[in-house]
Amino acid sequence: MATSYTATLDILPKWFAAYTHSCQEKRVAQQLTTRNIDYFLPVHRTISHWKNGLRVPIERPLFPGYVFVKANREDKVRILEAPGVHSIVGVGREPISLPYEEMEALRRGVSLLNVEPHPYLKAGDKVLIRKGPLEGMTGIIVRQKNSVRVVLSIDLIMKSISVEVDGNDLEIAGRNSSTYEYVCPQAASRNF
Repeated sequence: MATSYTATLDILPKWFAAYTHSCQEKRVAQQLTTRNIDYFLPVHRTISHWKNGLRVPIERPLFPGYVFVKANREDKVRILEAPGVHSIVGVGREPISLPYEEMEALRRGVSLLNVEPHPYLKAGDKVLIRKGPLEGMTGIIVRQKNSVRVVLSIDLIMKSISVEVDGNDLEIAGRNSSTYEYVCPQAASRNF
C-alpha cells in the first residue's frame, strides 16, 4: 500500500530550477512555452538610464540565470534540449525539486507585491508571513528606508529577493505569538 502512494508522488509535477546561459532567461521561457512545459520566470521592473539621458523601463529576472520549471522527471530531456538551458540544478545528474508550497506561494505573490533582487542571506531574524499572498513563507527581516522588507531565499540556488510587507503581518518564526511588531530604530529613539 505504501509503494502505490510513493509511486503516485513520483508522477506528480514538481518544481525544478533550470540554470540558463547568461541573459537567456526570457528566451528559455519562450522555448518552454512552445514545448508546453509550465514555467515561472519572476521579473521586476526597473528604469535603465542611458548615456543620452533617456530613461527606459525594463523587466529583469528576479533570479538571474534561473527559470523555474514545473514538470515530471521524464521531462528532463525536453527541458535540457531547450536552447539557452545549461542544466537543471541538482546533485550530479539527478535534479533536486524545490519545495512545492514555497514555489506556489512565490508564484502567487510576486505579481501582487513590490519585490526586488537582494543578496543571498543566511543569518538574521527569521519571520513568518501571516497574511497576504505570501502567507506561510518564512524569510529574514530587513529594513530599507522607512519600510519593512522580508528577504525570501531559495537555498538550493542560493538566490534571494526582498519583498515589502506590513510589519503587522509578520510573526517571529518558531513562535506562536500573534504578530511581530517591527519598530524602526530611528523612530523609536525619537519618542524619548
